[in-house]
Amino acid sequence: MSRMGDVLAGFHAAWEFESDSVLIRYERGIRTPKLFQALGERRIPFEAIEAVTLAPGKRGTVVLRVEPRAGADPLMEAAADQLKESCDPYRLVLPAERETLAEYYADELRAQLKREGPAERFLVAAPAVPLRFKAYDGKATFDGKTVSFRWFWTGASSAKWKAGDQSFAVADLSGVEWRSPEVFEGHLRLLRGAESLLPVDQDPAAVVFGLGYGPVHESLPFAAAVLAAVRSVRPSAVVPAARRDPADVAERIRHLAELHQAGLVTDEEFSVKKAELLAEL
Repeated sequence: MSRMGDVLAGFHAAWEFESDSVLIRYERGIRTPKLFQALGERRIPFEAIEAVTLAPGKRGTVVLRVEPRAGADPLMEAAADQLKESCDPYRLVLPAERETLAEYYADELRAQLKREGPAERFLVAAPAVPLRFKAYDGKATFDGKTVSFRWFWTGASSAKWKAGDQSFAVADLSGVEWRSPEVFEGHLRLLRGAESLLPVDQDPAAVVFGLGYGPVHESLPFAAAVLAAVRSVRPSAVVPAARRDPADVAERIRHLAELHQAGLVTDEEFSVKKAELLAEL
């Protein structure tokens, strides 16, 4: 950047432009998304950025956004395109009258971009440990080396109670599956290889979200930290595509249809989830 240390302040965040990175500091106001408050600040190296865009926003605003390279940020890898636009940590919303200034910084950033395509390793730091959150059926903790699940008698299934509280060493994991608590069947599942996946409410390697449990600002940083730890131990690990029992998929589609008929799931949610379940066959 031509002027290291410049700061561009927007709604909910301020970007400081440095010689090799952008330091994003998120506000802690009551209107700031809780995910931003949980993240605090993030340093995004230029080599982690794929592209820069500037576009009109809502109600007299413009939006400056950097597009991270695939595989560069454990948070975005864990999120897997499930974040709402308002919770995108790479968006800076500014008043429309600052568009010219935003365009200047967008051009300055574009001039620094030298890498394209997926990153070979994570370039953005994962959320710091220790981390913990409450799911519907248990409490999840992570100390950097081990993920532990302690079941709640009020929410855990009999299968999980029978299996007992669980601890998983990072070295034994191959990845993480995070499904937003804001959609049907939200959960966090620890992946351990090519084994057939059980329903999340029966799987001792998974915790279930819902009813205010496992909120995005707690469960997503947790998932990102675990994923980063797994990749640091097994950088070349590839998670094989797991296939569910067709009978289990059929049962879940039937249950989903019942929720849809009862008006608890919208037409769009029903179509999307049904397609996801069929894709698992």
